[in-house]
Amino acid sequence: MAVLGPGDFFGEGCLTGQAIRIGTATAIAPSTLLVIEKNQMTRVLHEEHELSDRFISYMLSRNIRVEADLVDQLFNSTEKRLARTLLLLARYGKENQPEKVVPKVSQEVLAEMIGTTRSRVNLFMNKFKKMGFIKYNGGLHIDSSLLSVVLHD
Repeated sequence: MAVLGPGDFFGEGCLTGQAIRIGTATAIAPSTLLVIEKNQMTRVLHEEHELSDRFISYMLSRNIRVEADLVDQLFNSTEKRLARTLLLLARYGKENQPEKVVPKVSQEVLAEMIGTTRSRVNLFMNKFKKMGFIKYNGGLHIDSSLLSVVLHD
C-alpha cells in the first residue's frame, strides 16, 4: 500500500511484462490522472531523457519506500505504523510544507493500510488526540509532534 501524490506514477508493472495487476489504486481526494499506453510510455522513455531520468529517480525512491514499508510492517507496533501513515498522508518531510490537513480517509481504510482493525485505529486516534498530536477541526489536522511516536523506542 502506498500513498501517492502529485507527479507520482503507478501501473508501471506492465512495462516489465507483468501480466496480472497486483495492485489497485483508490483516490481518497479529487484527482486528475494521465493515462499513458504501454507502447507510448516505452517510446517516450527512450526518446525523452528528462522524463526517463525522472521516472528512474521515482522508481528508485519508490523502491526505498517499499523497503521502509516492509520494515515498518515487520518490526513496528500498530501505533507506530498508524503514526507513520498519518505523517505520510500529511506529506510530512516533503519539499514543501506538510499539508497539515489529511485528505478525508476513514478509520477502516487506515486499518487496511497498516494491517490492523478499525477498533485499534480508533483507540490510537483517540490517544493521539488526547496527546495533542492530531485535531479534528473541519478535517484531520496532523501536528509534526506526531513524529515523536515514530521515533520513540
